[in-house]
Amino acid sequence: MEVLKVSTNSTPKSVAGALAAVLRDKGTAELQAVGAGAVNQAVKAIAIARGFVAPNGIDLVCIPAFAEIEIDGEERTAIKFIVEPR
Repeated sequence: MEVLKVSTNSTPKSVAGALAAVLRDKGTAELQAVGAGAVNQAVKAIAIARGFVAPNGIDLVCIPAFAEIEIDGEERTAIKFIVEPR
């Protein structure tokens, strides 16, 4: 599964375009975000991506979960969003 990492500085429309491309290519994707700002950008990107793929008859669903990741040798808790067609 393709993992897209989202930060506070990520542009939601750009992330949405990448997400839509991965979904069309592989069928499912995962977004990872650490921190409130990054989670906010990820949720906006998922909403925008739904609009991008809707004309193709694809209805997206999102499954949120926690993930333990390592950043600079430090364990951090991330929110991961598994995005797939309904």
